[in-house]
Amino acid sequence: MSKPFENDISNALCVLEEGGVILNPTDTVWGLGCDATNTKAVEKIFRIKSRTETKSLIILLDNLSELPEYIEKVPDITADLLASISNPVTIIYSNARRLAPNVIAPDGTIGIRIVKDDFCAELIRRFGKPIVSTSANISGFDAPVTFSQVSDDIKKVVDYIVLYKQDYFNRSKPSTIIRLTENGIYTIIRN
Repeated sequence: MSKPFENDISNALCVLEEGGVILNPTDTVWGLGCDATNTKAVEKIFRIKSRTETKSLIILLDNLSELPEYIEKVPDITADLLASISNPVTIIYSNARRLAPNVIAPDGTIGIRIVKDDFCAELIRRFGKPIVSTSANISGFDAPVTFSQVSDDIKKVVDYIVLYKQDYFNRSKPSTIIRLTENGIYTIIRN
């Protein structure tokens, strides 16, 4: 691994462990991230985004095998569904658990994306817990696809800004969102 990549991982880990918020690239857009099990860290993200806590957030995992830790019953179709879609996909699951209460939607659901981005995957693997991910914008404004599109208002209030991929032009867009019930029935919410 390159030294800048390794430095970013180390610095971001320190901030996450202290309950801080990072600004980082993801496999979709530039995002705000924090420890998904830390209620106070999640509150910081809602404040930064000027977003009400009734709007749910998503979490990132680095591996499908971690789903049972945070979902009571993983539907049998999950692995096949994820394998059949090439672009990043967030799946909304029922009966979330072991997460900060304010990251779980009022109906008990949670959106989870298994990341394909090398930086996010390595950070989550080393952190050992899921990370909240939400677009790095004030609620109601466009999601930043590139680092240069992230507003200075956001940059000023986060605890760490990842240097990795700041000059990278990501042609991606927000993830596909699918709601998946425990019995395997799914609905595409956003394509």
